[in-house]
Amino acid sequence: MDIREKMHSGDLYLPMDETIMEEQLQRLDRLYDFNQTRPTQLDKRAAMLREMFAGVGEGCYIEPPFHANWGGKHIHFGNYVYVNFNGTFVDDTHIYVGDYTMFGPNVVIATAGHPILPELRERVYQYNAPVRVGRNCWLGAGVIVVPGVTIGDNTVVGAGSVVTKDLPANVVAAGNPCKILREINERDREYYFKGRKIDWKQLNGRED
Repeated sequence: MDIREKMHSGDLYLPMDETIMEEQLQRLDRLYDFNQTRPTQLDKRAAMLREMFAGVGEGCYIEPPFHANWGGKHIHFGNYVYVNFNGTFVDDTHIYVGDYTMFGPNVVIATAGHPILPELRERVYQYNAPVRVGRNCWLGAGVIVVPGVTIGDNTVVGAGSVVTKDLPANVVAAGNPCKILREINERDREYYFKGRKIDWKQLNGRED
């Protein structure tokens, strides 16, 4: 098994190997260029993301600065994904994000880990595990997702949470470590924030 296969198999490998470093640095140069774009250069940003990412759907938007260990090579976005300031996607292996998912500022999605055994860390060994975030999720500011985690569709993760285990679909979760607080329910169709009610007539374009 060569080193590029090991990057995606969960096996230990040496990330500073010169056979992969040259490409990684080129991709980081391109990410640097993306982060230097002006706010008005929306078309340029969209074109660059299509070039940089493994896959990116329609209407995706990333607010620079954005950080990715492989410059997006292993990131797969569906349609209308939004990433706020300082998104950090450690994409040493694959990160999958479904349609309409939103990330608050300073969210970290990490696929790379290092062994607990000190002798192996001294030798700079690393392993990777993919992360999957479902459709129409919302990860609040400062959320951290560790390697190998899957988050189900529609799930909301509260600000500052550290997600160490899989989360199912249709729940609200928060904390360190992140835990399920409740399921998304009918009350969420009535209230959008504390005691503030959803005005469905207004949202549907009706004033009556």
